[in-house]
Amino acid sequence: MDLDTPNSPLDLPAIARDTGNYIGGHWENQESETFTARNPATGGGLASLPQSSRETAGRAVAAAKEAQTSWARTPLWERANLCVAIGKAIERNKDDLARILSLEQGKTLAEATAEVVATAHGFEMSAEMVRYMPGEVMSGETKDRQFICRRHPRGVYAVITPWNYPVMIPGEYLAPAIATGNTVVWVPAPTTSLVAVALTRVIAEAGLPAGVVNLVLGQGAVVGDEIVAHKDVQGIGFTGSTRTGESIAIRGAGKPMLLELGGNGPLIVRRDADLDLAAEAAAIGAFSNSGQICAATGRVLADAQIAEQLAERIADIARSHKPGNPLHQGTTMGPLNNAAVAQKTREHVEEAIANGARCLAGGTFLPDLGSDLFYAPTVLAGVTPDMRVAREETFGPVVPVLALDGDDELLRVANDTEYGLTMSIFSRDIERALAMSTRLSAGIINVNSHTVTWETHLPLGGASGTKSGIGRIGGRHTIEAMTEVRTITIPSPQYEA
Repeated sequence: MDLDTPNSPLDLPAIARDTGNYIGGHWENQESETFTARNPATGGGLASLPQSSRETAGRAVAAAKEAQTSWARTPLWERANLCVAIGKAIERNKDDLARILSLEQGKTLAEATAEVVATAHGFEMSAEMVRYMPGEVMSGETKDRQFICRRHPRGVYAVITPWNYPVMIPGEYLAPAIATGNTVVWVPAPTTSLVAVALTRVIAEAGLPAGVVNLVLGQGAVVGDEIVAHKDVQGIGFTGSTRTGESIAIRGAGKPMLLELGGNGPLIVRRDADLDLAAEAAAIGAFSNSGQICAATGRVLADAQIAEQLAERIADIARSHKPGNPLHQGTTMGPLNNAAVAQKTREHVEEAIANGARCLAGGTFLPDLGSDLFYAPTVLAGVTPDMRVAREETFGPVVPVLALDGDDELLRVANDTEYGLTMSIFSRDIERALAMSTRLSAGIINVNSHTVTWETHLPLGGASGTKSGIGRIGGRHTIEAMTEVRTITIPSPQYEA
């Protein structure tokens, strides 16, 4: 394994130096095969990790099952207190976690730090929400009976998470699962498994009982497939590609699921919009995390009267970015995370240009920056709705600009998609923008803000009938999804004077 030179600036914090699976409260590293965690900014190796088997995944499920009954019986406020302790532990370790995240995923250190801080907040938020989770006492037709409706944990959860937000997204499942009395088997994306080890170590050392969270490293097609189909798994949480989500839905059929999948969010710009505001929003949505966000600006749909002006303003912002080593001060964009997403970005841009689109900025890889995964922030004008870059999820720093005639055409093209995660509308006429929003099909519609506008307590998920997923994650919505309502009937006490 070609690891980066010891004692270099890439030295890992202590929480990531010992790697392995975490099962039943114990760290282990006994797999016969391994894979390498790599730094996408340099191509160098960071650590050797176990390539786990189906048998290992099954042992993790068994450990989670064994722990779940006692964890569910743990008083709710004790579980909440643990979530608070975990949140504080993440906050204490934020610098180390952010460094590991930046090294392995490729996002800038500032973006990584913000992600870690948001994760700490998520654990503390889950604690507060579960403390005050309501139940009901109901009456009915049945004489002398009352009905108590309470939420109970579902059991063992299979959680599979992506590489683009490898700390925050796991936290969106782990925190509510722990708070509500579920146990978890977690399979992270292979390309960001090292930071998963570090996060698990921080969580475990905050006082987590054995078996409540179990970490299994390896290929999703092996260990992920094993846990979602396992007979002792009662629920599934997955964030990732639509293709993988569809496979999980089939393998886990019949189990409660939270599936947050892909997007190709349009940013709609009417002719009366503030173009500077719209350009800035498009750039934020497309270039943050190098465009590797499910809610990214997938395409800009602009009224033909202002489309060219808008595209030029976005291009100016693109040219002002400073791609480079994500740990270096002044860097505004890191590399793409892996070769597959780099190849898709290349294909989408080249296909668009070959079919008549014009490249106003970027459109090239930047290998001189340290690896083949750096891609310049890119703006394409003259894009048509039938091009792949306008129809598919690129997941790279690319802004396709489409010129369309009037509001009806803007709405038609916006809705002409398989996806329905997030959308945005820009207009100085708020009443008109709100009216248009009622004709859009998406889980989140932002008026005069970028497509990635979201906070962790808000519901996030795809619109019905789209390929952006099922269910809602965020705040109480995840709490509710990870629990089920049980009704207990009791005699109704009668008082006679």
